[in-house]
Amino acid sequence: MITCYDSREVYSNRWMRVREDSVEFPNGARGIYGVVEKPDFVAIVPIDTEKRIHLVQQHRYPVGGRYWEVPQGSWEEKPDSDPEAVAMAELREETGLRAGNLVRVGHLFQAYGYSNQGYHLYVASDLEHGQAEREETESDMVSRGFTVAQVRHMIGNGEIKDATTIAAFGYLLLATDFATFFD
Repeated sequence: MITCYDSREVYSNRWMRVREDSVEFPNGARGIYGVVEKPDFVAIVPIDTEKRIHLVQQHRYPVGGRYWEVPQGSWEEKPDSDPEAVAMAELREETGLRAGNLVRVGHLFQAYGYSNQGYHLYVASDLEHGQAEREETESDMVSRGFTVAQVRHMIGNGEIKDATTIAAFGYLLLATDFATFFD
């Protein structure tokens, strides 16, 4: 087991905290880890009655591009909020969809090589269309439904590059009862 013998905060804002830990490995070697602390978030795969998957697209500043992804988010001011409540709210906010059925299918880590952040994965169905309630920072966001074949093609041609989205589809395909949906 790796043990931490010193830790210091390097940076923080309302969304994240970055710390540098001095560690000792089981063999006695010493080193450092830069750790990004962020609260868990939710990711929702909304599936309508026609088996279309609803995705959102927005400009992602850190990578300088627009990409399709599953609706996802967190409540930074309330990091201990019930993930199901966050999932229902994020779905409504980003897509305008209201889920009559929301199933939690798992929890995954975003990038555990440098961050403690994870996410709760949900599948939303029995969807009812409504008006999106986007935040000001999401003003360029659009939402649209795609067939499974279209989503597969979009992953293959790089229109979907979001690791959370690709992991969600892989998880649903390989590890759940939702795999039959992808046939």
